[in-house]
Amino acid sequence: MISRFLLFLLVLTGAGSALADPAPSEPWLVQLQQADLASIKKEGWKTAVIDYSHDGTDLTAYPPAAIDALKKSGCRVLCYFSIGEAENYRFYWKPQWNTKRPGWMGLTNKDWPGNFKVRYWDPEWRDFVLKPYLEKILAQGFDGVYLDIVDAFEYWGEPETYAAGKEKRQDGDPATVAEAGQRMATLVEWIAATAREKNPAALVVPQNGESILDLDTTGKLLETISGFGIEDLWYDETTRKREAEIAFRLKYLQRVREAGKFIMVIDYVDDPSTGKVANKERIADFRQRCQKESFSWFAAPRNRRLDRTHPIPGVQP
Repeated sequence: MISRFLLFLLVLTGAGSALADPAPSEPWLVQLQQADLASIKKEGWKTAVIDYSHDGTDLTAYPPAAIDALKKSGCRVLCYFSIGEAENYRFYWKPQWNTKRPGWMGLTNKDWPGNFKVRYWDPEWRDFVLKPYLEKILAQGFDGVYLDIVDAFEYWGEPETYAAGKEKRQDGDPATVAEAGQRMATLVEWIAATAREKNPAALVVPQNGESILDLDTTGKLLETISGFGIEDLWYDETTRKREAEIAFRLKYLQRVREAGKFIMVIDYVDDPSTGKVANKERIADFRQRCQKESFSWFAAPRNRRLDRTHPIPGVQP
């Protein structure tokens, strides 16, 4: 997971959407902490995924005028939106949840303190957390949403999740990964429909969990989304992935591209400590592989903090 984070030019047709990428392949930006909108504008990024606020809280939410100014500079702006975990620093968090969690809330994500697994299919999570959050994002003027923790269906669909000392199975929990995936697809479709009631051109971009496309038996999910975001496609930080693993994920992304949607890739490949020449060659290889597939790219720092714009001369923006 970033699990913390993708977009482009939209052409809507009817209830579904057909998306056109403004360029075959170009750099994009993910900055999820302390995003400086003036710097994003000055550096010339054409696509940016940011949080709705400077530090994740309501007190530092970006004013609509600031989002509008960034858009007018030629930058498409998506808002990071976690739909598969609750975050205890968000405006929706209730103090009583610190001692008594609601039924839809699961265990803590050990990799991200303050984040909690959620039963994302629960109407209370959808109607009382996600809906007001989405309305807030749309009111700020974002071009759309970048959906994180879409791969939560893999967690809730696995029997091992309910082993001793882990999640306690509740009535209504999915019995299989397929069932959990179909519920996630339904949620993404609901988010798209809700967003497009306010803004018919709203972009909806899920990240990771690309195998959900196998569960999209009607094709509705693929029709609904604007594109797809992916992390760690060619590299696990500075280590090249096995070709078999790359090919397995590529087949899903190529399906998305064949449907006329865009792909945005973030690999955490930039680490000067590995040597100047090696680092430069690795970043160049990542970029070239994205260009070959007509994917957009963000060569991110290996530390995964996503707390700065990270321009690289000749590579991005």
